[in-house]
Amino acid sequence: MRLVRYGETGKEKPGLIDDDHVLRDLSDVVGDIAGDTLSRSGIERIRGVDPKSLIKADPSHRLGPCVGGVGNFIAVGLNYEDHARESGMDIPKEPILFNKAPSCIVGPHDDVVVPRGSDRLDWEVEIAIVIGEEALYVGEDTAMDHVAGFCLCNDVSERTFQANRGGQWMKGKSAPTFGPLGPWLVTPDALGDPQAVDLWLDVNGERMQTGSTATMIFGVKTLVSYISQFMRLMPGDVITTGTPPGVGMGMKPERYLKPGDIVTLGGTHLGEQRQVIKASE
Repeated sequence: MRLVRYGETGKEKPGLIDDDHVLRDLSDVVGDIAGDTLSRSGIERIRGVDPKSLIKADPSHRLGPCVGGVGNFIAVGLNYEDHARESGMDIPKEPILFNKAPSCIVGPHDDVVVPRGSDRLDWEVEIAIVIGEEALYVGEDTAMDHVAGFCLCNDVSERTFQANRGGQWMKGKSAPTFGPLGPWLVTPDALGDPQAVDLWLDVNGERMQTGSTATMIFGVKTLVSYISQFMRLMPGDVITTGTPPGVGMGMKPERYLKPGDIVTLGGTHLGEQRQVIKASE
């Protein structure tokens, strides 16, 4: 299944995209694509409904972030060997974790706003994990039992804030609009092997990133299990899993986003995003 949230910012309704690519309203079935709806029982409740019985929604509606009420927005750094090398950093022996503020989450086609004081605004296409069942001290063999699905994420980054403002990566990862999610949450059965997803990102129509989750250093099962050793993961938590090579910071000379640029990105079965870079007010 492909689950979505659509409508005005802060007033999104739950929906799904059926096999004919039609947007259907789920408001009479669930309150939101969030919390308990993401549990196994919640997903099965949606799965039990005939999509053709649901009201068609106007396809011109804005798509919001595909998961609501995110409590923890966790990110994994340097999770592709080539990206670690282009960043001039050692290959990590354990997953590098940092936080993105949930307040940075926006829809897949919303504008990305350059924060005040920014001079090195960068892009990162990633596959993100959406947690469906509470997870604490879980093993890799049961990790997928706790996953509701996956979505596309642009881990927008301000490199000066990240690297030169005191050592905490979240400073460069959490500005408003720095977390586009969606267009949809795809359930594991519809995605297939999460370690066989092709990812790409263009800036102004020029290909910057081409990669595959097959080359991740730490795979999905490892990440869910590993993170659950340090914290209790809850339904609706999002884990964005790192980016393949091709970010602006890794280029020679370095290249960064400016107002007016258009970023498009996508992944196998994950759909596509498009963002216009806007100056801060």
